Amino acid sequence: MSIPSIVTPPLSGTFSTESVSNDSTDLISISEIFGPTIQGEGALIGTQTIFVRTAGCDYRCSWCDTGYAVLPEFDNDWKNMDAESVFNKIESLSNKQAMWITLSGGNPAMQNLEPLIKLGQAKGYKFSMETQGSIAKPWFALLDQLTFSPKPPSSGMRFKHKGLQRCLDACETLEIINSQTHPDVSLKFVVADQDDLLWAKEIAEQYPQLPCYVQPCNNNADINVDNRSTADDLENKEENSPYDQKQKMLWLIDAVQSLNWTDVRVLPQLHVWLNVE
Repeated sequence: MSIPSIVTPPLSGTFSTESVSNDSTDLISISEIFGPTIQGEGALIGTQTIFVRTAGCDYRCSWCDTGYAVLPEFDNDWKNMDAESVFNKIESLSNKQAMWITLSGGNPAMQNLEPLIKLGQAKGYKFSMETQGSIAKPWFALLDQLTFSPKPPSSGMRFKHKGLQRCLDACETLEIINSQTHPDVSLKFVVADQDDLLWAKEIAEQYPQLPCYVQPCNNNADINVDNRSTADDLENKEENSPYDQKQKMLWLIDAVQSLNWTDVRVLPQLHVWLNVE
Protein backbone atom coordinates (compact mmCIF):
# COMPACT_ATOMS: atom_id res chain seq x y z
CA MET A 1 0.00 0.00 0.00
CA SER A 2 1.06 3.57 -0.57
CA ILE A 3 2.19 5.63 2.39
CA PRO A 4 -0.40 8.36 3.11
CA SER A 5 0.38 11.76 1.68
CA ILE A 6 1.41 14.48 4.11
CA VAL A 7 0.89 18.01 2.94
CA THR A 8 2.78 20.88 4.52
CA PRO A 9 2.49 24.62 4.02
CA PRO A 10 5.41 26.37 2.34
CA LEU A 11 7.89 28.04 4.63
CA SER A 12 8.60 31.72 4.27
CA GLY A 13 11.94 32.95 3.02
CA THR A 14 14.46 31.33 0.73
CA PHE A 15 16.71 28.31 1.13
CA SER A 16 20.47 28.14 0.82
CA THR A 17 21.80 25.85 -1.87
CA GLU A 18 25.19 25.61 -0.22
CA SER A 19 24.63 24.98 3.50
CA VAL A 20 22.30 21.97 3.52
CA SER A 21 24.52 19.26 2.10
CA ASN A 22 25.56 16.13 3.94
CA ASP A 23 28.87 15.59 2.14
CA SER A 24 30.92 16.00 5.32
CA THR A 25 29.89 12.55 6.50
CA ASP A 26 30.05 9.07 5.04
CA LEU A 27 26.55 8.37 6.36
CA ILE A 28 23.42 8.70 4.25
CA SER A 29 20.16 9.77 5.87
CA ILE A 30 17.59 7.24 4.68
CA SER A 31 13.82 7.39 4.87
CA GLU A 32 13.09 4.08 3.14
CA ILE A 33 14.46 1.53 0.68
CA PHE A 34 11.96 -0.60 -1.21
CA GLY A 35 11.33 -2.56 -4.39
CA PRO A 36 11.61 -3.92 -6.91
CA THR A 37 8.77 -1.82 -8.24
CA ILE A 38 8.27 0.29 -11.34
CA GLN A 39 9.30 3.87 -11.90
CA GLY A 40 6.01 5.71 -12.07
CA GLU A 41 7.00 8.91 -13.85
CA GLY A 42 9.50 10.73 -16.02
CA ALA A 43 12.04 9.42 -18.50
CA LEU A 44 12.19 5.90 -17.04
CA ILE A 45 8.45 5.39 -16.53
CA GLY A 46 7.62 1.68 -16.42
CA THR A 47 11.21 0.64 -15.69
CA GLN A 48 11.80 -1.87 -12.90
CA THR A 49 13.78 -0.28 -10.10
CA ILE A 50 14.75 -0.26 -6.44
CA PHE A 51 13.92 3.01 -4.66
CA VAL A 52 16.36 4.56 -2.20
CA ARG A 53 14.50 7.45 -0.62
CA THR A 54 16.81 9.77 1.28
CA ALA A 55 15.61 11.93 4.16
CA GLY A 56 15.66 15.70 4.39
CA CYS A 57 14.83 18.47 1.96
CA ASP A 58 15.67 22.13 1.51
CA TYR A 59 12.15 22.84 0.18
CA ARG A 60 8.66 22.75 1.71
CA CYS A 61 6.32 22.35 -1.25
CA SER A 62 2.65 23.00 -0.52
CA TRP A 63 1.56 19.75 -2.21
CA CYS A 64 4.47 17.53 -1.15
CA ASP A 65 3.42 13.86 -1.13
CA THR A 66 6.45 12.56 0.78
CA GLY A 67 6.35 14.67 3.93
CA TYR A 68 7.56 11.67 5.92
CA ALA A 69 10.91 12.02 4.11
CA VAL A 70 11.03 15.81 4.46
CA LEU A 71 9.80 17.00 7.83
CA PRO A 72 12.11 16.80 10.87
CA GLU A 73 9.30 15.51 13.08
CA PHE A 74 9.67 12.21 11.23
CA ASP A 75 13.40 11.92 11.90
CA ASN A 76 12.84 9.13 14.42
CA ASP A 77 11.84 7.01 11.44
CA TRP A 78 14.99 7.86 9.49
CA LYS A 79 18.23 5.88 9.61
CA ASN A 80 21.81 6.97 9.08
CA MET A 81 23.46 4.29 6.96
CA ASP A 82 26.82 3.99 5.25
CA ALA A 83 27.00 3.26 1.53
CA GLU A 84 27.87 -0.39 2.06
CA SER A 85 24.82 -0.97 4.27
CA VAL A 86 22.54 0.72 1.77
CA PHE A 87 23.97 -1.34 -1.06
CA ASN A 88 23.62 -4.56 0.94
CA LYS A 89 19.90 -3.77 1.26
CA ILE A 90 19.71 -3.10 -2.48
CA GLU A 91 21.36 -6.43 -3.26
CA SER A 92 19.00 -8.22 -0.90
CA LEU A 93 15.92 -6.70 -2.54
CA SER A 94 17.20 -7.32 -6.07
CA ASN A 95 18.55 -10.81 -5.36
CA LYS A 96 21.93 -9.43 -6.47
CA GLN A 97 20.58 -8.94 -9.99
CA ALA A 98 21.83 -5.66 -11.45
CA MET A 99 19.01 -3.23 -12.21
CA TRP A 100 18.09 0.44 -12.00
CA ILE A 101 18.35 2.18 -8.63
CA THR A 102 16.25 5.32 -8.18
CA LEU A 103 17.64 7.90 -5.76
CA SER A 104 14.77 9.98 -4.45
CA GLY A 105 13.76 12.05 -1.46
CA GLY A 106 13.31 14.54 0.02
CA ASN A 107 16.16 16.01 -1.92
CA PRO A 108 18.84 13.36 -2.48
CA ALA A 109 21.32 16.04 -3.54
CA MET A 110 21.67 16.90 0.16
CA GLN A 111 23.44 13.57 0.75
CA ASN A 112 26.87 12.30 -0.24
CA LEU A 113 25.81 9.56 -2.66
CA GLU A 114 29.07 9.25 -4.57
CA PRO A 115 30.32 6.16 -2.63
CA LEU A 116 26.98 4.38 -3.11
CA ILE A 117 26.89 5.13 -6.84
CA LYS A 118 30.44 3.88 -7.37
CA LEU A 119 29.81 0.77 -5.30
CA GLY A 120 26.69 -0.13 -7.26
CA GLN A 121 28.03 0.68 -10.69
CA ALA A 122 31.02 -1.57 -10.04
CA LYS A 123 28.51 -4.43 -9.87
CA GLY A 124 26.48 -3.42 -12.91
CA TYR A 125 23.71 -1.38 -11.29
CA LYS A 126 22.54 1.85 -12.91
CA PHE A 127 21.57 4.95 -10.96
CA SER A 128 18.82 7.44 -11.63
CA MET A 129 18.08 10.49 -9.50
CA GLU A 130 15.42 13.19 -9.31
CA THR A 131 16.09 16.53 -7.66
CA GLN A 132 14.63 20.01 -7.89
CA GLY A 133 17.89 21.53 -9.07
CA SER A 134 18.65 23.63 -6.01
CA ILE A 135 21.91 21.97 -4.90
CA ALA A 136 24.75 21.11 -7.29
CA LYS A 137 27.19 18.27 -6.59
CA PRO A 138 30.15 17.13 -8.72
CA TRP A 139 29.08 13.50 -8.36
CA PHE A 140 26.01 14.24 -10.51
CA ALA A 141 28.27 13.39 -13.45
CA LEU A 142 28.50 9.78 -12.23
CA LEU A 143 24.77 9.17 -12.56
CA ASP A 144 23.32 7.22 -15.48
CA GLN A 145 20.13 9.28 -15.57
CA LEU A 146 19.26 12.56 -13.87
CA THR A 147 15.92 14.34 -13.78
CA PHE A 148 15.66 17.95 -12.72
CA SER A 149 12.19 18.80 -11.48
CA PRO A 150 12.02 22.54 -10.75
CA LYS A 151 9.10 23.38 -8.51
CA PRO A 152 6.35 25.53 -10.06
CA PRO A 153 4.51 28.52 -8.56
CA SER A 154 1.80 26.32 -6.99
CA SER A 155 4.46 24.72 -4.76
CA GLY A 156 5.06 27.99 -2.92
CA MET A 157 8.79 27.71 -3.58
CA ARG A 158 10.96 30.19 -5.44
CA PHE A 159 12.76 28.92 -8.53
CA LYS A 160 16.36 30.03 -9.07
CA HIS A 161 17.76 29.84 -12.60
CA LYS A 162 21.35 30.03 -11.33
CA GLY A 163 20.82 27.02 -9.09
CA LEU A 164 19.58 24.88 -11.97
CA GLN A 165 22.42 26.04 -14.21
CA ARG A 166 24.98 25.07 -11.54
CA CYS A 167 23.39 21.62 -11.42
CA LEU A 168 23.57 21.26 -15.19
CA ASP A 169 27.21 22.36 -15.13
CA ALA A 170 27.93 19.73 -12.46
CA CYS A 171 26.76 17.02 -14.86
CA GLU A 172 29.75 17.81 -17.06
CA THR A 173 32.41 18.10 -14.33
CA LEU A 174 33.77 14.56 -14.27
CA GLU A 175 33.40 14.17 -18.02
CA ILE A 176 35.87 17.00 -18.51
CA ILE A 177 38.27 15.72 -15.87
CA ASN A 178 38.09 11.97 -16.47
CA SER A 179 36.60 11.71 -19.98
CA GLN A 180 33.60 9.91 -18.48
CA THR A 181 30.18 10.10 -20.06
CA HIS A 182 27.69 12.36 -18.37
CA PRO A 183 24.17 11.25 -17.39
CA ASP A 184 21.10 11.41 -19.58
CA VAL A 185 19.47 14.59 -18.28
CA SER A 186 15.82 15.56 -18.55
CA LEU A 187 13.37 18.09 -17.14
CA LYS A 188 10.13 17.13 -15.42
CA PHE A 189 7.41 19.49 -14.24
CA VAL A 190 4.48 18.90 -11.93
CA VAL A 191 1.54 20.98 -13.15
CA ALA A 192 -1.33 21.99 -10.89
CA ASP A 193 -2.88 24.75 -12.99
CA GLN A 194 -2.50 26.90 -16.09
CA ASP A 195 0.02 29.21 -14.40
CA ASP A 196 2.24 26.21 -13.64
CA LEU A 197 2.03 25.06 -17.24
CA LEU A 198 2.95 28.45 -18.70
CA TRP A 199 5.84 28.68 -16.25
CA ALA A 200 7.07 25.17 -17.15
CA LYS A 201 6.98 25.96 -20.86
CA GLU A 202 8.99 29.14 -20.30
CA ILE A 203 11.67 27.26 -18.35
CA ALA A 204 11.81 24.35 -20.81
CA GLU A 205 12.28 26.69 -23.76
CA GLN A 206 15.53 27.86 -22.18
CA TYR A 207 16.88 24.28 -22.33
CA PRO A 208 15.76 22.97 -25.75
CA GLN A 209 18.46 20.29 -25.68
CA LEU A 210 16.79 18.52 -22.74
CA PRO A 211 13.85 16.11 -23.07
CA CYS A 212 10.90 17.49 -21.13
CA TYR A 213 8.01 15.80 -19.34
CA VAL A 214 4.93 17.25 -17.66
CA GLN A 215 2.55 15.48 -15.32
CA PRO A 216 -0.57 16.55 -13.42
CA CYS A 217 -0.27 17.28 -9.73
CA ASN A 218 -2.12 14.46 -8.00
CA ASN A 219 -2.01 15.68 -4.43
CA ASN A 220 -4.65 18.16 -3.26
CA ALA A 221 -4.42 20.26 -6.42
CA ASP A 222 -7.74 21.84 -7.31
CA ILE A 223 -7.59 21.74 -11.10
CA ASN A 224 -10.70 22.95 -12.88
CA VAL A 225 -10.53 20.21 -15.47
CA ASP A 226 -14.05 19.38 -16.44
CA ASN A 227 -16.75 21.46 -18.13
CA ARG A 228 -18.16 18.35 -19.80
CA SER A 229 -19.13 16.13 -16.86
CA THR A 230 -22.60 15.76 -15.44
CA ALA A 231 -23.45 17.07 -11.99
CA ASP A 232 -23.68 13.49 -10.72
CA ASP A 233 -20.17 12.77 -12.02
CA LEU A 234 -18.74 15.78 -10.22
CA GLU A 235 -20.59 14.98 -7.02
CA ASN A 236 -19.06 11.51 -7.02
CA LYS A 237 -15.52 12.69 -7.80
CA GLU A 238 -12.96 12.05 -5.05
CA GLU A 239 -9.47 13.54 -4.86
CA ASN A 240 -6.96 11.22 -6.56
CA SER A 241 -9.66 8.73 -7.52
CA PRO A 242 -9.22 7.10 -10.94
CA TYR A 243 -11.86 9.52 -12.24
CA ASP A 244 -10.03 12.54 -10.84
CA GLN A 245 -6.67 11.40 -12.21
CA LYS A 246 -8.16 10.82 -15.65
CA GLN A 247 -9.73 14.29 -15.72
CA LYS A 248 -6.46 15.92 -14.71
CA MET A 249 -4.65 14.07 -17.49
CA LEU A 250 -7.27 15.07 -20.06
CA TRP A 251 -7.08 18.68 -18.92
CA LEU A 252 -3.29 18.69 -19.15
CA ILE A 253 -3.28 17.14 -22.63
CA ASP A 254 -5.75 19.76 -23.86
CA ALA A 255 -3.82 22.58 -22.18
CA VAL A 256 -0.50 21.50 -23.71
CA GLN A 257 -2.06 21.25 -27.15
CA SER A 258 -3.68 24.67 -26.81
CA LEU A 259 -0.20 26.13 -26.27
CA ASN A 260 1.11 24.33 -29.37
CA TRP A 261 3.80 22.83 -27.13
CA THR A 262 4.71 19.91 -29.35
CA ASP A 263 8.10 18.85 -27.99
CA VAL A 264 6.95 17.85 -24.50
CA ARG A 265 5.68 14.49 -23.28
CA VAL A 266 2.55 14.40 -21.12
CA LEU A 267 2.67 11.54 -18.64
CA PRO A 268 0.63 10.36 -15.65
CA GLN A 269 2.06 9.37 -12.31
CA LEU A 270 1.67 5.68 -13.06
CA HIS A 271 2.15 4.56 -9.45
CA VAL A 272 -0.67 6.89 -8.36
CA TRP A 273 -3.00 5.42 -10.98
CA LEU A 274 -2.14 1.90 -9.81
CA ASN A 275 -2.04 2.84 -6.09
CA VAL A 276 1.34 1.20 -5.54
CA GLU A 277 4.60 2.45 -4.06
